[in-house]
Amino acid sequence: MKENENIESRRNVLRTLGIGSAAGTLGLFGFSSANAKDKETPAYAKGTAPVTIKNVKAIATSPSNANLIVVKIETSEPGLYGLGCSTFTQRASVVVTAINDYLAPFCKGKDVDNIEDMWNSFYIDSYWRNGPVLNNVLSGLDQALWDIKGKRAGMPVYQLLGGKSRFAIPVYARTGGSIQEVADNVNRFKEEGYQYVRMSSPSLTDDSYVPDFKKAGYGYAGDRYFHPQKYIKSVVDLFDTVRKQCGDDIDLMHDIHEKIQPMEAIQLINSVEQYRPFFMEDPLSPENQGWWPQLRESTNVPISMGELFNNINEFLEPISNRYFDYIRCHVSQIGGITPAMKIARLGEFFGVRTAWHGPGDVSPVGHAAHAHVDMAIWNFGVQEGRIFPEAEQEVFPGSPTTTNGYMHLNDKPGIGVDIDEKLAAKYPIRLRGYNQIRNADGTIIRP
Repeated sequence: MKENENIESRRNVLRTLGIGSAAGTLGLFGFSSANAKDKETPAYAKGTAPVTIKNVKAIATSPSNANLIVVKIETSEPGLYGLGCSTFTQRASVVVTAINDYLAPFCKGKDVDNIEDMWNSFYIDSYWRNGPVLNNVLSGLDQALWDIKGKRAGMPVYQLLGGKSRFAIPVYARTGGSIQEVADNVNRFKEEGYQYVRMSSPSLTDDSYVPDFKKAGYGYAGDRYFHPQKYIKSVVDLFDTVRKQCGDDIDLMHDIHEKIQPMEAIQLINSVEQYRPFFMEDPLSPENQGWWPQLRESTNVPISMGELFNNINEFLEPISNRYFDYIRCHVSQIGGITPAMKIARLGEFFGVRTAWHGPGDVSPVGHAAHAHVDMAIWNFGVQEGRIFPEAEQEVFPGSPTTTNGYMHLNDKPGIGVDIDEKLAAKYPIRLRGYNQIRNADGTIIRP
């Protein structure tokens, strides 16, 4: 009898739970409906209000000789804006026009959160795509949107890309001059904590020597003479001297810069293999990509490639075939952080690491964008370093810093770099071309 009473009691409780009010149910567990209503929604669950693009403009400045172009995106949220690097220093004014006349009206009123959609929309907006001018514009747009997203989230961009994979970013120093000057600088960089140094070949220009094309009055003022075999010998001598004077505990690299023909590149790379280069950079021009299989089969020296790649699809075949070891593309040229992450992820599956292009004609905003990707990805290799001149640091407060061979971000929300527009205006850009190099007969040598 007692057992039947217990069963009936449990049935009554279940009926109460099934048909009772929410207040009654909560009451069984000691909660009132008032308590339920008073409980606040966690901050993470509230989300953020939509923010749209109010204005887009180009900021052009040249505080340290290079023409630097930055995209500034202003939003419907007062005080919230993003910055991105669109620097194409040789054709800077064309990029400025494209930003102000085409990117600005395209962006106005769009949601700042939809980076992938906006990237693809602008990528095909001109119908023809992958040109260097519009790709630089697209890179600035993309980086500025990531900057805004990081600021809205209250996090550095690398946190949005997956968080830290390393405590800081190893960078390489650069040095040129005579062979002895290079060796002395390598030892100095070692003392400063650098593990990696890229060495330029000694100058092959003799002011007393007038090449045949200049004697004939051919070419233009500023054109330089280049002799492939002299160049190859000078690089071999450079590696030999630096290894003897600086030892084996420093990683050395050299940029061929596509200046020689494919068989000459193979000859040079094989000649320096005994000195264990960390990598040899850009041995093949964009016009000679069909030589990859023969180059790869001819040497064990690691190769970096991609500085002149313009279309992100150019990376697919060489990465999937493991033709090179380091991805050397210019993030502010290929379209920004969004495609850089895709290229890096592709490389991870094939054992290919990154070595983003980071010369002086990338703004501190662009260098910071590199660094955020570097912090997050697993298959990072090395980053081209830059010590920003004082004037550049003043125009771009928050620029990355380098100590003991490592680049450091400031961990502010977004990309972390700002711009002083009034100060930037004191350094106007100017026309700049690219000085050509020629063979003795005057034939242009393609970089």
